[in-house]
This record gives sequence, structure tokens and C-alpha cells, in this order.
Amino acid sequence: MAKPLVSILIPAYNAEQTISQTLQSAVAQTWAHTEIIVVDDGSTDRTADIVRRFDSKITLVSQENQGMSDAMNSAYRISRGDYIQELDADDVLMPDKIERQLAALRPADSSRLLLSSAWAPFYYRTSCARFVRNSLCQDLSPAEWIVRKMEDNTYMQNATFLMSRELAEAAGPWPKHLHYDQDGEYFARVLLASEGTRFVEGTGVFYRQRDSSRVSYIGNSDRKKDSMLISMKLQIQYLQSLEESERTRRACLTYLQNWYGDLVPGRPDILAEMQSLAAQLQGHLEEQPMSWKYAWIKPILGKNTAKRASKTLPALKASAIRRCDKVLYELGTRGAV
Repeated sequence: MAKPLVSILIPAYNAEQTISQTLQSAVAQTWAHTEIIVVDDGSTDRTADIVRRFDSKITLVSQENQGMSDAMNSAYRISRGDYIQELDADDVLMPDKIERQLAALRPADSSRLLLSSAWAPFYYRTSCARFVRNSLCQDLSPAEWIVRKMEDNTYMQNATFLMSRELAEAAGPWPKHLHYDQDGEYFARVLLASEGTRFVEGTGVFYRQRDSSRVSYIGNSDRKKDSMLISMKLQIQYLQSLEESERTRRACLTYLQNWYGDLVPGRPDILAEMQSLAAQLQGHLEEQPMSWKYAWIKPILGKNTAKRASKTLPALKASAIRRCDKVLYELGTRGAV
């Protein structure tokens, strides 16, 4: 029997600083029967030049800037693989990631089984990354996976998954109408169409941590807040279509509560809609007490200052760690050369 072809799909926008490392991890896969497709989504830097010079095995498609979802859909349309591996242009696959996941398949398995793996956050040095272990790191039914994601406020990074073309077709395209949490909504649909997940130990993805300009940072962006609310409403619908029960109701309420503090400030309309959703789920959302780390600021400098500190101080700490890691990475690279 011929080995299945795996399509590695990489949407890229202004990724000149990271895409070489990403491409190297794709080219170096121990599963050799792959095709690598990069969609340059209107980059204004050297992303396309780097891809062209990297490896003749890589297919490069350039388009006007349309956003990540459109770039991913473009890559999928020209792909030929029996399996789909999606990969952001700054993340890194472990060399045996695809091979180990395909080896975990059994003859009796459904072609709609969704394969997953672990992920490890990093800034620049993958050698220092530690893999995350959360409640999703096991074999789960579609409903159980979504319930745990909502209840535990956790997730799996999108490149951890490997899915068949049949499953991708059943799930449909990435959502072009969303500008935040596109992957959350998309993979909820993948799970909806799947026969469940199989978690594969011992391999996975290195997920690059970025600064506040990253796609996954919501901040004060009204556009992202609106998109997140739409995505949440859809994911609640998807879970309820799989199972309507007391536990799914509680999970959906927890999901709304976990995002309350990110979406509501400055948006009374979103507050009203979230409370309406909570009421339909027989619940009510409350503003959560501030962490003790920042609560002491409130009586001294006021509530608004304490809130700003709770957002800015962790970001400053992460930025300092990131800069240190970059320096050590560059020193290590020079030493290797």
C-alpha cells in the first residue's frame, strides 16, 4: 500500500524573522512523503524571497493580503495530500511529529479520527521549551474535548493536529468572517465532524510566544472582541448540537465567564449580549475579583490603575524574558557558526 501524502500548509505574513526555522522543521520530517505549501499573504518584507531560496520542494503561492483564514484556504485548495498538517510561519514541528501520528493509526480506525499531540511554548530557543500537559492530552470524544476546553480554560495549539482530507472536507473552510479566534471556531467544526481525538505521546509542536502585536492578543481591539464573541456563540452551538446536558450547560457558562474580563471593558453591548447568553444557560456572569498580586494597588491608586497593572506588568515581564532569550539564542547561533 502506498504511503499517504501529507500536505504541510503554511500561511505567512511578514515572517522573514522566523520562517526559515519553520520551513526547516517541515523539510526535516522523518515522514518523507510530504508536500509543503506556503501562501505568502501580501507580505511587505523578505518572506517570499526566503521561501524561494529555501528548498525546491516547497510550493510558494503569493496573494494580496486577505488574512490568515483566506491564506489557509488558498493553501488547502491547491494541496493534494491524504492528510493535512497546518503550521503557522513561526512555529516548529518536531522531526518525527507526522510519522508518529500516522503510526498511531489502527486498521479499524475511522478516517475521521483527529490525531493530536503535545505543544511546548518557546520564544527563540526550542531547547528550553517544556511541553504542556493539560486535560486535552488524551483520547477524547468530540463533546468531551470541547467541554474540557471550556471548563478548564485551555486549548491545543492548531499545529498539534493531523487530520485526514475527508475530515477537513467535512469541517469546511477556515472562517473568513472572523478576525480573532479563527482557529478556535475552525477546530470546533473539525471536532464536530470527527469521530474523536487520539493523543500521540512523545512528539509535538513548538509554539512561539509573541508580543502584544500577535494575532492571538485581543487587547482593546473592538474588531477582535466582536470576532471572539461570534466565535464563542458558534462554539456553544456546536457543543449543544453534540450534547445538551447539565454538564455542557455548566461548561458553556464557565466559558463565557472566563472571557468576561477580556471582552466586557468598554463594551456595554457585549456585556448585555453575554448576560443574555448566560441567562439562556440558566446562569449569570459576574466580574471576577482581582488577583491578590494587584488587588493591593486598588485602595492606593484606584481600580483603573490596578486593572492596567494586571495587564501591563505580566506583558513587561514576558517582554524582558523574551529579550533575554533572544540574546542567548543569537549568542548560541554565532557560537555554532
